[in-house]
Amino acid sequence: MELQQLRYVIAVSETLNFTRAAERCHVVQSALSHRVAALEKELGARLFDRTNRSVRLTRAGEAFLPQARAALAAVDRAADEVAATTGAVRGTVTVGMIPTFTAFDVVEVLRAYRAAHPDAGVRLRSGPSEHLLEDVRTGTVDLALLGVPDGFSTAGVVARRLSVDRLVLVVPESEEVDGPLTLAQAAERPFADYPAGGAGRAETDQAFDRAGVRRTVAFEVDRSETMLELIAAGLCVGTAARETVPDGAGLAVVPLVDGPTRSQLLVHSKLLSPAARALLTVVDQHSA
Repeated sequence: MELQQLRYVIAVSETLNFTRAAERCHVVQSALSHRVAALEKELGARLFDRTNRSVRLTRAGEAFLPQARAALAAVDRAADEVAATTGAVRGTVTVGMIPTFTAFDVVEVLRAYRAAHPDAGVRLRSGPSEHLLEDVRTGTVDLALLGVPDGFSTAGVVARRLSVDRLVLVVPESEEVDGPLTLAQAAERPFADYPAGGAGRAETDQAFDRAGVRRTVAFEVDRSETMLELIAAGLCVGTAARETVPDGAGLAVVPLVDGPTRSQLLVHSKLLSPAARALLTVVDQHSA
């Protein structure tokens, strides 16, 4: 079994097309097809069902694919570790980040990282904290920048708290009021919030539960930008970190006496590649 055969199988599984897979791998289609067929013969099972119109993984292919990816990742990491012994940092580090992260300037960190390690690449992923944490646990993300409520479990990863922020109430600019307000006063208006069950929603739910106050969540959104647009239109209010509320967008912020808090965390896997270790060093320099 050759490494190149594994790369071909992965390319076909991702494109579901032998021609596009060959283009991605910079080989002619006949050569790629021949090497995949040779691997199937060696394994004694077909990895793909092929017709004139479609290509799809077989059950054997679905079983083989994760192991092929893991094998290639191990080889690439070994090569990166060897390069690191000479002082060279290469490879790609995958970083997950919530859209409302504010604990440090991510762009400046990436600028410094690329300046120090021009042969290393960065792959950025965005999503909710609970999903990014699971990605770190499974190894698809090297490190992640999260915003989480009290009691959020980070079992299975290395976690560092960067900051603890008290959220503010965001209201339409036309309805700006003198603060601070209590959650009971804020609950007189309908809210926009993130989907129930996620870390972003739990931050606010926990605060209202502690205060013994019930509120109406009239709008569930999966993007902070959508929440702010609804608030600016006068449809609702919401909570957010002050730094994430843009000036001049038809919005006003009001302090909350007993408002929600969120912890911003950096989490990473226990086994880091040289590229990920180098990025963590730059983060340390910029978040100290």
